[in-house]
Amino acid sequence: MKVLVVNCGSSSIKYQLFDMPSRSVLSKGLVERIGEPGSALELRHREQTRRIESGIRNHDEAIALILEALIDPEQGVIADINEIGAVGHRVVHGGEAFTGSVVIDKEVIASIEKVADLAPLHNPPNLTGIRAAMQEMPGVPQIACFDTAFHTTIPPVAYMYALPYELYEKYGIRRYGFHGTSHRWVARRAAEMLGKHKYGINCITCHLGNGSSIAAVKNGKSVDTSMGLTPLEGVIMGTRTGDFDPAILFYLADKGYTVAELNTLCNKKSGVLGISGSSNDMRTLGEKAAGGDKRARLALDVFAYRVKKYIGAYTAVLGKLDAVIFTGGIGENAADVRAAICSEQDQIGIELDPALNQNAAGSGIKISTEASRVEVMVIPTNEEAAIAIDTYEMSQA
Repeated sequence: MKVLVVNCGSSSIKYQLFDMPSRSVLSKGLVERIGEPGSALELRHREQTRRIESGIRNHDEAIALILEALIDPEQGVIADINEIGAVGHRVVHGGEAFTGSVVIDKEVIASIEKVADLAPLHNPPNLTGIRAAMQEMPGVPQIACFDTAFHTTIPPVAYMYALPYELYEKYGIRRYGFHGTSHRWVARRAAEMLGKHKYGINCITCHLGNGSSIAAVKNGKSVDTSMGLTPLEGVIMGTRTGDFDPAILFYLADKGYTVAELNTLCNKKSGVLGISGSSNDMRTLGEKAAGGDKRARLALDVFAYRVKKYIGAYTAVLGKLDAVIFTGGIGENAADVRAAICSEQDQIGIELDPALNQNAAGSGIKISTEASRVEVMVIPTNEEAAIAIDTYEMSQA
């Protein structure tokens, strides 16, 4: 059975076509600059890369172009669209309504729309992609896979904010968490690698990239996570503040900053970019720090320090810790960042093997010493495969 996985942004669509249940990827690609000059589809299948430039006006046309490329008589990978048995959609925010992936119907669409104001940059384009795929492939099961779903097992003691309770009742203001598909994937892989049942592992999963979040996973279920109502809370990120004193916003408002300016400041001008003043790319910051740039070094140190604090806090929450897992672009590839995070962690039983850590990029391995009481692992995330598995299973039910 062929499963198409779709991830829609405001002006882009990422896709992968899987042959299930083997999980082999037949084709993958990206439509970018939808509705803008220079829009194009870049795709890879049959070990070849192609670029199809086209005036793609909207997501409907983008989905149609992807399907045309997949069935191209000379360069396609399937003979007919009817070979696609189901479509899986990444949806960022499901609110409290969805504890797992679901078959999309009118009620599901209405629920996604209802919480769109909690993820205004993500849910609307996710819905646009759903509607476009439903139009192009009527009758084909469409499955919604939510970033928030894995975190619906977080208890009230961890998800409630110390605000008037009626704000939770009226507006749903609480911790939701994100990157759930990634946290779930690497927690399950770690359990497999350690010979444990998927509900028999206590671990801390560190999804570190331009957007970063940490999750405490107890008996295979998320019990706390660093991101909150929005992806702004938690550790500092590429351009986002992470945790900080909210009174700073009131102070800056008194200085004349508008709500829009504060939103931009917190989401797009802060994080390691704000501290360094030069870049949100860890590779660039590493080079600058090695060359003596003190602010680049400070940005790297603050990032590692904040992640280390969360690991310590979540160790206390879990009580027993089996593993710390690094994933995401930074987590998988930045050996120096991993080393800084794991330094001086003897009190919780973390002992990193420098050689294994240095050569772990792109692999799924343990990087702790044999004497380490807690396993430290680098596991590449694969959110698309996780969505494909859910989609396949839901469409077979």
